Amino acid sequence: MRAAVLYAWNEPFKIEKVDLQDPQQGEVMVKLAASGVCHSDLSIQRGVLPMPPPIIIGHEGAGIVEAVGPGVTSVQKGDHVILTWLYSCGICRDCGRGRPHLCDKAAMATMTGGMYDGSTRFKVGGNDMRHWCGSFSEYTVVPEQAVIGIRPDVPLTSACLVGCGVMTGVGAAMNTAKVQPGDLVAVVGCGGVGLNVIQGAAVCGAEKIIAVDLVDKKLEMAKVFGATHVVNSKQGDMAEQIKGLTDGKGADFVFEVIGNTNVMQQSFQAIRRGGAMVAVGVPPIGQELSLPAFSFPLEEKSVLGSYYGSPRFRYDMPRILDLYMAKKLKLDELVSRRLPLDEINTAMEIMEKGEVARSVITYA
Repeated sequence: MRAAVLYAWNEPFKIEKVDLQDPQQGEVMVKLAASGVCHSDLSIQRGVLPMPPPIIIGHEGAGIVEAVGPGVTSVQKGDHVILTWLYSCGICRDCGRGRPHLCDKAAMATMTGGMYDGSTRFKVGGNDMRHWCGSFSEYTVVPEQAVIGIRPDVPLTSACLVGCGVMTGVGAAMNTAKVQPGDLVAVVGCGGVGLNVIQGAAVCGAEKIIAVDLVDKKLEMAKVFGATHVVNSKQGDMAEQIKGLTDGKGADFVFEVIGNTNVMQQSFQAIRRGGAMVAVGVPPIGQELSLPAFSFPLEEKSVLGSYYGSPRFRYDMPRILDLYMAKKLKLDELVSRRLPLDEINTAMEIMEKGEVARSVITYA
C-alpha cells in the first residue's frame, strides 16, 4: 500500500510504500475512498501547527471498514464510515458533559501523532512512522472512537468533508453560536470553512447572512451557499459596512474564519449589544488579542471560541449527512477538484493559492 509522507517542514510530500499493522484492541482498519485536503494539513506542512515530521497526515477521510480489532462493537467490516481526527475517550469529564471535542486524552493523541499511547501502526522502510488520522494513505488504523458509521447511500467523496471543514463550519453556527431564526449573521472569510458557516447559519434560519472577503469570486460562491449580502472589505471599513446592512447596530454573530487578530478586532467591532464574535479561525500560537474591556459588562458583548464546531461526533456528523441527503446542506458544490494521491502536492499548492474551496484525494 502507499501513503503520502511528510519528511520535513516546507518540503513536498513523498509517495512511499508503507506497511500497516492489523488493528489491535479497540482499533479499526479503514480502506480509504476519499480524503479532503484541509488548510490544517497545509499548516502542518508549513510548521504552523506543532506536529513535527516525519508523519503521515490527512484527516478528512471516508471509506469502508476493512477489519476491526478485539472489543470493537460500533462498526464491522463493510460499514461505510467517516473519520474524526479527535479520538475522544468517552469517559472523561468533558466527554461525560457532551463535549467530546474538549477531551484531554484526545488532545494528547492529536498532538503526539499516534494512538492513545503514542504508538503508531505504520512502518516505512521497517521504521515506525507516526500518523495523524492518516487519510493521505490507502488504508489507515485508528481507535474505534475516531470512526463514525454513516448511511451507505452517501457518496464518500462528499462525506469525507464532514470529517473537518463541514463539521467545523456548520457546527460553529449550529452548536457553538446556536444561531436562531431571525438572527443577523456575518461571516468573515469565505474559504471552505467559511462557506460551511454560511450554510449552517442558513439552516438555522438566520434572517441576514453577510459574507465578507477580499476576493469577489469567493463572495459569489458565498451566495450559492446562502449568503444574502456580500461585503468586499477592500471597499471600506468592514465593521461599518456590516453595520450599514444591520440598521447601524451590528450583527448578532460575527464569525471570524481567518485566524487574523486584526480581523478579529474588526469583527468584534461589528457585533451589536448582546452579540458575540465567534472565533473559528486559528491565529498563530503566541499572538494576543486586544479588545475594549468595557464592552463586556456594559454591552454584554462576548467572544466564543469554536473548536471543530463543538461537535458530538456520533450525533452531529450523521445529522449533517442526513441534511445533505435532504438537500438542506451542500457538499458536492464544495469539491472543486478531485485528484489521485500522486498529485497531493498539486492539491496543497492550489489550496495555498486560494484556487479551490476543497480538493479531494480519491482512491481507486
